[in-house]
Amino acid sequence: MRIGAIEAGGTKFVCGIGNERGEIEDVISFPTDRPEVTLGKVISYFKDKQVEAIGIGSFGPIDLTPESPTYGYVTTTPKPGWGNYDFLGTLRREFPVPYGWDTDVNAAAFGEATWGAAKGLDSCLYYTVGTGVGIGVYSEGRLVHGLVHPEGGHVLTRRHPDDDFAGICPYHGDCLEGMAAGPAIEARWKMKGHELPPHHPAWEIEAFYIAQSITGAILLNSPKRVILGGGVMQQSQLFPLIRNSVKTNLNGYVSAGEILDHMDEYIVPPGLGQQAGLCGALALGLSALKDQAL
Repeated sequence: MRIGAIEAGGTKFVCGIGNERGEIEDVISFPTDRPEVTLGKVISYFKDKQVEAIGIGSFGPIDLTPESPTYGYVTTTPKPGWGNYDFLGTLRREFPVPYGWDTDVNAAAFGEATWGAAKGLDSCLYYTVGTGVGIGVYSEGRLVHGLVHPEGGHVLTRRHPDDDFAGICPYHGDCLEGMAAGPAIEARWKMKGHELPPHHPAWEIEAFYIAQSITGAILLNSPKRVILGGGVMQQSQLFPLIRNSVKTNLNGYVSAGEILDHMDEYIVPPGLGQQAGLCGALALGLSALKDQAL
């Protein structure tokens, strides 16, 4: 079985071929350019691969409503050329196969639930904290959509008492993404995150904002695992800070052993590592192929 997978990020596209066991057999990546250039490279890559289905986890916002006239489009992104662009339709015209289509973070959550840190569980949250902040929601054995799709990176936050940074989100200023994304760290401290030492006060402030979001998500969604990925989360010192802050925020209210006694197994890095997004796209493609066979 040969399934195509596309992790379509705002900075970089990763395309690959995988199988039903979640094994990625071939990978290519290239910078995200204007859509005609970028999808031209995608089409060229898959041209001779003879895939049976393709899964796409895309940066957004995107249209996930099959009945919508703009289903498969990237919608209100400020990324040049991509606003209201028919991403899925462009590929369908080239490759008439089943498609799985979802957000990049929902795809990563699906990959982790299928083969990674949430395997065997019927719910999880996947956070990516990097150039932006996104949250994928997998609940009761399925990916969560709704009016559009979860945009958890833009939840509002309480301000850290020692932080007077205004925030960088062009829509909301000091939302989670505005306060905790990689560019926010750089703007606040005048240094990139990987240049800051492990005991810098930046990390306690970063953990404060991420933990607020996780606390709210636990109270609202009650996920069975929380997975934290993305470039910022490569700073491993963040994990104990976030776990402790979440436990403090909940203050014993949620009576679950995973939180009270096993927090280090509850808030975890991706089991699939840097391939969570691509494996998630692979899982979307497999799911689309199975759905067509029903």
